[in-house]
Amino acid sequence: MSEPTKTSWRIAGEEFGSCNCAWGCPCQFNALPTHGRCEAFLGCLVSDGYFGNTRLDGIRFARLYWWPGAIHEGNGLRRTIVDEQATKEQREALIALDSGQHGGPYWEIFAAVCPNLMEAVFAPIILNVDREKRLATIQIPGIGETKIEPIKKPVTGEEHRARISLPDGFEYKEAEMGNTVHCRVEAGGKFTFELKNTYAQLNAFDWSN
Repeated sequence: MSEPTKTSWRIAGEEFGSCNCAWGCPCQFNALPTHGRCEAFLGCLVSDGYFGNTRLDGIRFARLYWWPGAIHEGNGLRRTIVDEQATKEQREALIALDSGQHGGPYWEIFAAVCPNLMEAVFAPIILNVDREKRLATIQIPGIGETKIEPIKKPVTGEEHRARISLPDGFEYKEAEMGNTVHCRVEAGGKFTFELKNTYAQLNAFDWSN
């Protein structure tokens, strides 16, 4: 049986995410998650990208993740939300990428550790991100919302800046650390959770096959 034909693709832009781990997130260091499981909500803004002949510049999408234990142990649940302003071709491109069948470590790895895939959703996505200032918000009606701010020093209230550097990282090479002031996800089932003062990251991404 022949391998399915892979379409050439690349997407680059800004990503930010919130999860239920403590600041720093043990998962970034191959340790066990803070509370034994993982709940996460990510937003992405593509500044430059294509899938075959379909341009993906300016596309917004979000990802919901849930794992019963450590991410590397697998059996996770995933769902992609695509901005309703995306064209039919752009929607189909992101769904194809999410399958992991067109290569690229990011999509392949998450498809492997998150084999339980829920159908993609198309909804209005309001997204703002300033990585340098460690500020980000995302609002998706009927799905959820996140607000990220800088981590504050507990004594003085001043902003505390920290980064995680992963020279061989498949998702990012360097990420700014932030504080998830509040995150609420109400997409049903496992994708119903609230976070407060938990881990947040803001990073550039450049993924391709």
